[in-house]
Amino acid sequence: MVAQSSSRLVSQRIVESWPGDRLPTRPRQPSPTTVTRPPDFLRNRLSANGLTTIRWDMLKDVCGCRDAGIGAIGLWQPKVLEFGEERTAELLHDASLKVSSVSWAGGFTGTNGQAFREAVWEAGETIRLAGAVGADCVVVVSGSRAGHTLNHARRLLLEALRELTDVAEDAGVDLALQPMNSMFADWTFLTRLDDAVDMLALVNHPRLKLAFDTYHLWQEPNLLEQLPDLVPLIGVVQVSDWRDPPRSRHDRVLPGDGIIPLAPILETLIGAGYQRHFDLQVWSDELWQGDYLQLLRRGRQQFESLLPRLPSAVNPLG
Repeated sequence: MVAQSSSRLVSQRIVESWPGDRLPTRPRQPSPTTVTRPPDFLRNRLSANGLTTIRWDMLKDVCGCRDAGIGAIGLWQPKVLEFGEERTAELLHDASLKVSSVSWAGGFTGTNGQAFREAVWEAGETIRLAGAVGADCVVVVSGSRAGHTLNHARRLLLEALRELTDVAEDAGVDLALQPMNSMFADWTFLTRLDDAVDMLALVNHPRLKLAFDTYHLWQEPNLLEQLPDLVPLIGVVQVSDWRDPPRSRHDRVLPGDGIIPLAPILETLIGAGYQRHFDLQVWSDELWQGDYLQLLRRGRQQFESLLPRLPSAVNPLG
């Protein structure tokens, strides 16, 4: 049976000794009135995206998450298709891993040379896959303007989202629309936070949310003041840090290693009631060449060091 085989593989890999020592986190002393979060908090809320471990396959991703103490995973669809959708679902079930997101659907403007109807159909298949593996959401990237006027590009995205939110409702998953920094304008014409929020308002469907990526949005004006109102709209928070200066578009660093003020961003999100996953998504030509298990362990430890220290009686995440 596939499930039994997957379970044995997971168990075998988890008990193996992985290379790489744990690196020390930055010292942070809680005040006498606060406590350190229990391990279950991270296992329940932190996920590791398959793009962070781009050279690993699906099985290694799952085993790496388990060994690094990370209880959820953000699926990169090509790995799922290579491993097999049914086998992936069984593997995730056997490993007791939650799925924060599936990446990506989109390209509705013809960015990848696809016709509009083809892109919508493929997005529908991605949504159905996400439902089959129990994912919280599918990350949606609109596509660039691709020679269209901005108004026409918006109309194409609006038409696609209105159709796909009904598909998402049937599948029991959310769509998380992702705005990106303007250096990624060839990925999406939504290069400001307000652009994406306006699109959510136009579609006006409870299944359409926002993918909030700290790397793309940390430079937004008055971000901390906006966050409490945005929390009900956010389907997933993607976490990485900004090297100063970036050497390429794939030069992210782990949380705490860059210049993004992540601690107040995370504190504001959690204080405003954000209850979904924080997806570790680090695109880095440099880190992609290294030890992935060490990368995940460091990512978990450094993410934990940035979390607010709240009194033990306070549990905003439930």
